[in-house]
Amino acid sequence: MAEKIKKIFAATGRRKKAVARIRVVAEGKGKFVVNGKDCKSYFSTIDSQTQIRKPLLASELEGKIDVFANVSGGGTNGQAGAISLGISRCLVEWNPNLRVVFRREDLLTRDPRAKERKKYGRKGARRRFQWTKR
Repeated sequence: MAEKIKKIFAATGRRKKAVARIRVVAEGKGKFVVNGKDCKSYFSTIDSQTQIRKPLLASELEGKIDVFANVSGGGTNGQAGAISLGISRCLVEWNPNLRVVFRREDLLTRDPRAKERKKYGRKGARRRFQWTKR
């Protein structure tokens, strides 16, 4: 029997409060769409643009695959981190040999840092109210 080759890969990436659902089309033309917009119009800063392209540059697949991302929650930096993790997970699903490359670049580790909750009796998470003597 002929083996069916999978061409679309999906994964989820998270960072802070942002959640990104990623679909990667293996045989594409280099299209990068985030929430229906081009990635350069969605992410205005160059730092965010380079962060979401980092997995493609590490695997030398930029311009060879299509990436479609639906991202919600958080801010732009958190969303960029979520997209980067989701793309890395998609590409590892497609080619397991890329796991070593992504591990070296620290692209498969979910960043656990999140906002610390506010405690009672405090002004913020750690800040105390000012003490007055009189």
